[in-house]
Order: sequence, then structure tokens, then C-alpha cells
Amino acid sequence: MQENRAYWPTWAQFLQDRGARELVASLLEGSGPLRIIASQFMFAGRPFLGSGTAANQWQAIANLLDDQEQTSSFVSFLREEDSKSK
Repeated sequence: MQENRAYWPTWAQFLQDRGARELVASLLEGSGPLRIIASQFMFAGRPFLGSGTAANQWQAIANLLDDQEQTSSFVSFLREEDSKSK
């Protein structure tokens, strides 16, 4: 799972550029079981992406949504990065 964290700065910057960092952090915190359902849909859709960076990031997002501890860590990362950018 450590390799998934390599994408976090890229994702955080993407969300920051769109002004959605805090919104996504709040949604991840409050989504509960919906996160698990979303991750299962993402796992099911992965074969249609083939291989490559996009498929790897898709898998990393699905893994993040499937693991509460990893989701909490990502939310903390988003909020930490947000406080650094202010």
C-alpha cells in the first residue's frame, strides 16, 4: 500500500488546483459504507482500463476507498497540505 501514497501529492495538487481539497476530505470522512461500495465498482471497472499509469492510479484510488485507515491517512494528508498552502 505504500506505493499508493506516491500518488497522494499529485492528487492533492489536482484537488487544490480545482479548489476541491476540503470538499473531498469532508466527503471521504463522511461517506462511511458508500466508500466501500464505490471501491468495489472501481475494482470491477479496472479491467477495462488495461495497463498504464491511469489504471494504476484507478487501482490506488480503489484501494484507498476500500481501507478506512488509508482513507483517514489521506484525509490527514490533504488537510496538512492545505494548511501548508495557506
